Amino acid sequence: MHQTVTVSNNSRTALAVAGLSLGTALNPLNSSMIAVALVVLRADFGLDVAAVTWVVTSFYLASAAGQPVMGRLADRFGPRRMFQLGMALVTVTCALAPLAPSFALLCVARAVMALGTATAYPSAVVMVGTVAHRANVEPARPLGRLQMANTSAAAVGPVVGGLLVSLVGWEALFLVNVPLALAALLMVRRAAPPDEARERGSVAELLRDSDIPGILTFVAALLLVMMAALNVAPGYRWWILAAGTVIAVLFAWRELRFNRPFLDLRLLGRNRPLLLVYVAFAVFSSVYYFVFFGLPQLLQEAGGYDPGVVGLLMLPLAAMSVAATPWAVRAMGRFGVRRVLLAGVLLLTGVAALMWILTGTLAVPLVVVMTALMGVPYGTVGIATNQGMFVSTRPQERGVAAGMYQTCRYVGAITATVMIGVFAAGGVDQGSWSRMVLAMLVLCVVTFGVSLFWRQRGQ
Repeated sequence: MHQTVTVSNNSRTALAVAGLSLGTALNPLNSSMIAVALVVLRADFGLDVAAVTWVVTSFYLASAAGQPVMGRLADRFGPRRMFQLGMALVTVTCALAPLAPSFALLCVARAVMALGTATAYPSAVVMVGTVAHRANVEPARPLGRLQMANTSAAAVGPVVGGLLVSLVGWEALFLVNVPLALAALLMVRRAAPPDEARERGSVAELLRDSDIPGILTFVAALLLVMMAALNVAPGYRWWILAAGTVIAVLFAWRELRFNRPFLDLRLLGRNRPLLLVYVAFAVFSSVYYFVFFGLPQLLQEAGGYDPGVVGLLMLPLAAMSVAATPWAVRAMGRFGVRRVLLAGVLLLTGVAALMWILTGTLAVPLVVVMTALMGVPYGTVGIATNQGMFVSTRPQERGVAAGMYQTCRYVGAITATVMIGVFAAGGVDQGSWSRMVLAMLVLCVVTFGVSLFWRQRGQ
């Protein structure tokens, strides 16, 4: 009888983790596979290059703003409830998005989809503790599976997107989310532990406590700084940067005074280990997205490779990052989070230095080796910072902390995108790639320096 109950618990735990992993994969998957549809969208809606990038930017900005909000709502109203609500929102939005009569509405759909997928990761992190306790395993194991889902989904996105666009059209990039989100919703509904008693309140109270001014100033500051860095409006660059800086200061002032802030800066002020994890992850993410966004453009523009081939050449990154994650989980159990994190950053620095070789040749075997090597530190540093965030927070703060953690990912992605635009304004060639490699090495040194100061709470 006891064995039957144990098997049942194990199967429910496996189903719950599978559902949570599938849900968390939707955000990185949709952030990456849209890249292959930009040319098709330009033709269908009659857009120029600058205009079509808003379908990418709208998703990133909504994700960066939505992750902390959804994490806080998961803490307040229950992670299981918020996860299911997010997956339902994705299902409805993606079913209707292909019917959008204008590109502006399509960008709105992308932003709403980003908010729906943004509920998954922070809700999953809040549930991981309960799921791990029920299965009598260390939380690092289910966290590792979530990390593998994030890593592999982001890396295979261009391949999946290329197939869908070539076989069906850009509409398939939305429609494919409908069965995936429904499956994640049903699995979590069936197998995830029920929510504990959480706060309840009216819609008016929820809106009052949601810090909408904080969210708007955060997005405005980020958007203005991006516009200044990319010199979107020549002649007004420094005015735009000054406005973005002023709004950023107002945002920080507002968050420190508001009772329920969008980004809990006070949490960072009283939790130095968590702050260091966030900084390390944001800078590390910049290095990763330099490769993720920069290398495909280099291969297409300088190497003349077909987009479908480029997508396949990025697959080793996903494969090796998935393979490295369980190794990193075991290593953290033996050597501790900090040592694994430092080892991963050192490896990242070495691989970034090797990327210099691509300034001389873009031979397929060499590219495969480079992308495979990059996958190892990405999986290692990703799960180490993830676990560092988990152990640096109290259980009742993990939803907010996980949302802010994901925001750091998108801040890193946006930073890398802006820097690529600055270093390669005329196109990504081997000359601009050499400048990107130097930037990656500087960022690696910063990541190592920040990680060196990190200590697990209580140590």
